[in-house]
This record gives sequence, structure tokens and C-alpha cells, in this order.
Amino acid sequence: MPRTSPHARTLVSIAVLAMLAACGGSDDVTDISPVTTAPAAPADPGFVESVPVPAVAAFVDTVATNQRGDARYATLATNAGVRVLGGMLDIWKPLTEIVDAGVTAPAVDGFPAVVASGWTGVPNDGTNGGTVVNAAVHNANIDYVVKATANRTPEQARLAYLDDRRNKGYSVTEGMGPLTSAWRTAARATTTINDVPADATTVKYDDGGNNNGVGGDANADFGKVVDLINSMGNNGSTEPAKRFYKYARPYRWSTAVKVVPQLEPAKSTTPNTDGGFTSGHSAEAVRNGVAMAYVLPERYQQLVGRGLELGESRILAGMHSPLDVISGRVQAQAVAAANLLAASSATRAAAVTQAHTTLMKLTSTTAATFPAYAVSGTAANDRFADYATSKANYIRRMTFGLPQIGATNVPAAVPKGAEVLLETRLPYLSDAQRRAVLKSTAIASGYPVLDDPEGWGRLNLFAAADGYGAFNGNVVVTMDAARGGFYAMDAWRNDISGSGKLTLKGSGRLALYGKNSFTGGTQIDGGTLEADAEGALGSGDVYVGSAGTLASKAKGQLAIGGNYAQLDKGTLDITLGSASAGLVTVKGTATIVGGTLRLRFADGFKPAAGTTYRVLTAGARKGVFTSVVADGYKATAVYANDGVSVRIDG
Repeated sequence: MPRTSPHARTLVSIAVLAMLAACGGSDDVTDISPVTTAPAAPADPGFVESVPVPAVAAFVDTVATNQRGDARYATLATNAGVRVLGGMLDIWKPLTEIVDAGVTAPAVDGFPAVVASGWTGVPNDGTNGGTVVNAAVHNANIDYVVKATANRTPEQARLAYLDDRRNKGYSVTEGMGPLTSAWRTAARATTTINDVPADATTVKYDDGGNNNGVGGDANADFGKVVDLINSMGNNGSTEPAKRFYKYARPYRWSTAVKVVPQLEPAKSTTPNTDGGFTSGHSAEAVRNGVAMAYVLPERYQQLVGRGLELGESRILAGMHSPLDVISGRVQAQAVAAANLLAASSATRAAAVTQAHTTLMKLTSTTAATFPAYAVSGTAANDRFADYATSKANYIRRMTFGLPQIGATNVPAAVPKGAEVLLETRLPYLSDAQRRAVLKSTAIASGYPVLDDPEGWGRLNLFAAADGYGAFNGNVVVTMDAARGGFYAMDAWRNDISGSGKLTLKGSGRLALYGKNSFTGGTQIDGGTLEADAEGALGSGDVYVGSAGTLASKAKGQLAIGGNYAQLDKGTLDITLGSASAGLVTVKGTATIVGGTLRLRFADGFKPAAGTTYRVLTAGARKGVFTSVVADGYKATAVYANDGVSVRIDG
């Protein structure tokens, strides 16, 4: 079969056949009249979703109150780090609701002096150590640790040991995948703990490494990155919450909890100052993960996922319970947002630029090749390489299966400043749009500890990195390919619901992978909207403007639930595969004012010369394409009243 170069594009004149029964075309006379006027684009909803800031004290404004040993910040009402975890009071009532476990502080500014609590730190020892308010949740919380430690694998035990003893920043860099070595080299990050000792004689904090590495001017190529990550610890202590809630570690609640043997020496001998809620290791890991994800958004989900994985290591170690770990995530997200905002936009941007410049140099990549390299790992060298597994683990680790105890249908709130957490991952969106993304991807309400008034507990950063979960109102996305990175190309993988409309502008490429059900329609005024799933376009009309491209890359047939319209100079780009993969099926009318039909062929699919392939079906078709382009082949458009086919001529 004669062929051109596989990379060539062959432009052919339009040929029209009145009837093509073999392709399922109509036996009626086909209307091949040009259409000069397109129907109107899907109607704009008339509003843009605005997610208000909750009318409560904002964590990002009051983060400096997260202190212990200061009478001004000794209560839930006055300490931001305690207040954000207030849902714990529905599970457990501490002996005193003061930051006072092993703490004293003089009276100041009218606040009474803090007197050390009589809490012993040992439950069930006959003293008044606090009260279980919700026995079902408390029992499930401790039982989870009993089962987890009884069934942990040797590899889980190994990681639990490393995640306990090793500096958290160094451990989180494992979420870098193919970039781990380059990152550690650039940061000059070191550790002295690389494996589990054979015995149980080591001390608790004996990592002689430098955690996040070398910052400041001493590291000209990466110091700004290290400095930004180090700043995440500002006002981030979990000690005020520990000293307020006074909730014991799981191995003190139950002797059935099996601490990793090599960590037995790490058990504190002063339980009255060693509460389990909230987990400091978990909080630090999440803060570091969020900051690293901010400067390296190509690994966003993997890095925030590594933060939660380290939290689970604390459970598998026997050192913490799910509630301890969950609360660490909640507080850490709030602290990270506060510190990112405190750093100023210029400081943040400088760190992002420095990270990419240095890592590209170390990996011999360019701005064009770096994004793919960052996620080029396999299961053999990157345990976060499998997207589905990483997603499932993240969702599981958000709640650890604890029962919902409150209403499950309360609309999500989005905290003040939380949008900064997505600033580099979704850079082409506005702050208001990022807030809408966070709201639409938040987990359900009702889970223990997670229903804080601001909304920190319900934020699902993994899902938010996959774009909107719902379109409410008019969603206009403008991408700029010239800026590279996510401005040029991005993918949204959530299942998008809602009655809103999506409009794509600019020159970038946005791929939709979800089983979407939004009803407001899709308008492509510029750039390329890539549909990678059969239901990617929801159930509304689709309108391709003169500067827009709709790319059908679905493994099955791409369904358009309403009408389809394509303007002159617009493009329908179809990747055709076996079993009609990529075929566009329009429920209503397909109106083609002109433009290009671009045909590609999926890997492994080789069209046969002389064969005609259906590329578009519709309830009715009007108009014709101006041109047809096929990769490596000569092709002819064949029209029927109910669709379009392409004959491969050679």
C-alpha cells in the first residue's frame, strides 16, 4: 500500500458521496449544502461561582497564636492550632480544656495563669484522665492500630522505622520519584539512617543528617528552595494540641498494639507530656510535602501523597492512631498555607524558578522535556508511579475508614488563603477558581475531626490537583502554550458534575479524563480540548470556535449529549482506533460550518486502503468540512445525512 511519510499530513479536496450504505449511512439523498451560519454557542449561566471565606477567625491570620507556655493562647478559643482540631471534643473530653499538660505560664494581659494539669498520660490507671465522648469512634480508632500492627509486613515495619528515626524532610523526598537523587543533590540533603538496626538499642532522634538540606547563600543554586521548605515549620508545632487534648498514644490505650521492636526505646518515659493527638511526625511530613509540591508541581500528587504515607507509617509503627495522624494532616495544611502566604509571591516564585532551573540542569532536561521526565518512573523505582493506586491510598488515608458521625451532606467550606496551595499546580486559574476547585473536590462531611468551621479538614489536595469536581456557573479557562508547563498542557481527571459550562480560551491543551455529567455545555474558543474518556464532555452542547480544536482520544466512542457545532477554521481532531475508538457520536445535530477534520490513528491501528471508517455520527448532519488531513495517508471525506466517514485512498 503506497504511503507517505508517517509524519506527513496529506491535505485533500473534499469528495462527497450521496450514499454509503456500507458505512451505515442513510439511504436518503444526502444534503451536501455548505452551512454559513452556526447555531449559537451554549448559553452562559450568567454567573461565576464565588466561594466565600467562612465568617470565623481565619487560621492564616492567627497562626502565630499556635504556642504553648503563653497564657494568652492556652484555650481552644485563643489558639489556632488547637481550634482547627476542635472536632476532637466530639470524641474525647480532656481532663482540662487548657494547654496545660506539663505546662505552666504566668498570667498576662488579663489571661489567667496556666497551672500544670494533673493528667498522667496513662489511660485506665484509676485517675480522672479524661472522658471518652464517642466510644464507637474511639474504639475504632484504637482497634485500627491493633489490627494494623498485628498485620504489618516486614517492608511496612522497615518504612515505619525509617519514617520515625530519619528526618522528615529527607524522607518526604522519596515522593520525587525519578527526581529524588537530583533533588537531594541540589538541596545537599543528607541522612545517616538508611536501614533498620538488628537490635533495639538506638536512641530516638539520632539522624545526623541535615533534613531539608542547605539553604540560604551557602547553596546558591537551591538555597531559596530549601529556605521556603524550612519556613513551613514556623508556628507549626503540634505540642499545643498535644498539651490541650491530652489523648494518649495507642500503645497506652491497648497492650495489643505492637510497636516496631526497634522503636521500643523511642517510647517516652513521661507520658503526661507525650500525648498522641496530634502527630508531630505526620504534621511535619505533610507540611514538607505541600511545600515540595508547591515548588515542584509536576510531582504534586505524589508529594502530598508521600506526606500522608508517612502519617500511616506512624500507625504501622504503633506510635500513633488514625485520629492522631488525621489531625496532623489537617493542622499541617493550614500551617503550610499560612507560611506560603507569609513568604510573599516574589519569594515563592523565586523558589519555583530555582527548583526547575537546577533540576533541569541536573537531569539534562529542558522546559519541554522536564514534565515528562518528572513522572517517567515505573513501579520498580517509583512507588507512586501508579495513579490509581496513589489516588486510592490518598483517599483511604484521609479518614482510615473511621465512621461518619455527623451529617454527610453539608456543603464544603474553603478556608481563607487555602487557594495558595494550588497556585503552581493550577497556575492558569484565578484564586477564585482555585477556591471553587477546592470546594468541588472536598470530601464528604461527617467524619471525625474533619468538620472544622473553616474547612481545612475536608480539603482533598490529591483530587484538587486533578481540577474541578463540579462546574457551578460559567467556568472560563485561559491557557497560554508559550508559558510552558501546566499553562501549555494539563489534565483534569475528576468526574465533573454540575449545571455549569466550560469555556476554553488561549493556546494550551486541556485534557478531560473523567466520566463527566455537567450539563451546561462546552465552548472551545481557543486551544485544544482533549477528550480522553467517552463521557468527557458531559451532556450539553459542544461548540468549537474558529481558533479552537476538539480532540477525540477516547478509547471508546466520544459521546456528545447535545448538539455539535464547528465554525470555519475550527478543528475536529480524531484519533481513530479499532472497534470505532475515537468515533464522535452526537445525540443531536452536528452543524459543520467548515474548518478541518484531522484524522490520526492510534498505536497499533493501521487503516486499510480502500476502507471507509465512520468518524462522526449524529441525529442529523448539516454542512461540510473545508479540509481533511490524515496522518500518513490520502483520505476523502464521505458525508451522509447522519454523519461523516473517511475513505482511506492510500
